[in-house]
Amino acid sequence: MAPITFAHRGARIDEPENTIPAFRRALELGAAGLETDAWLSSDGEVVLAHDPIVRKGLKRYRLADTTAAQLADLGVPRLADLYETLGRDFDLSVDVKEPGVAAPLMAVARDAGAPERLWMCVEDVDALRSLRSNHDVRLVHSLRRRALSVPIERHAADLADAGIDAMNMHHTDWSGGLVSLFHRFDVLAFAWDVQEVRHLRTALQIGVDAVYCDRPDRMVSVVGEWTA
Repeated sequence: MAPITFAHRGARIDEPENTIPAFRRALELGAAGLETDAWLSSDGEVVLAHDPIVRKGLKRYRLADTTAAQLADLGVPRLADLYETLGRDFDLSVDVKEPGVAAPLMAVARDAGAPERLWMCVEDVDALRSLRSNHDVRLVHSLRRRALSVPIERHAADLADAGIDAMNMHHTDWSGGLVSLFHRFDVLAFAWDVQEVRHLRTALQIGVDAVYCDRPDRMVSVVGEWTA
């Protein structure tokens, strides 16, 4: 089975990252999924940007202090805009950038009829556990291996016990043995920053379940060749 191909911040080489044009272009290039980051605007809307501050010219705007309408004028879309414009026929991996965004994030996905294809990536395992009562979304622990506080096998078991769906680590953290380890616990293996052809092929060879790449054209081509 082919892994999910997540376009990291959309087709960010072709269009400004985390914008509707970037997301649209990624889907046009054949990406099965989109990756983005979620924050709350000052009026409580889920907005998509990597950093808590956006810039226009010499001015800086804090997302938390700016309305969604004002942010839209700066090129920062709402999650609702993404679904309204591009539909729901894609997987969506979202880095949950602040605790308060989780509940409204899930609400927007449910309103769009797409919670089962929402993958919520969080660094804090306790925060993930608190979200597990939401059975219609997918939960992902996203962290570098060196930052784990317990041995890797113990961590895989802990994620399985907590009902976490996937572990997301940098592609250099994964090996075939580690992928198999997490699979034994029914936890999926996601790999991020998989940019080069050789890295994509390695990820495919060791059996990861999703890859994140800045070049959706390259990613889709390599995965397509592999599955063929």
